[in-house]
Amino acid sequence: MTSDVPLWEVFVRPRRGLAHTHAGSLHAPDADMALRHARDLYTRRQEGVSIWVVPAAEITASSPDEKDSFFDPAADKIYRHPTFYELPEGVAHL
Repeated sequence: MTSDVPLWEVFVRPRRGLAHTHAGSLHAPDADMALRHARDLYTRRQEGVSIWVVPAAEITASSPDEKDSFFDPAADKIYRHPTFYELPEGVAHL
């Protein structure tokens, strides 16, 4: 039965001010049902303030096997590293 029903990825934000984190996956026929199932499965103890459900088929991800070639172009851009900049005097945190 689950082969006909789309797979959804669930992201939960545990508290205001925190980022959504991946909680797991579930099968549901549509977004509304996926949201309801996600609420029942991943926030049973009221540990969430927000839930995102995303069709797994819509997620595009890089491959860990292609890590070197995919992320290599960023290595030559030293200005993207925070160590490139000097903090002015009197600035403790930036």
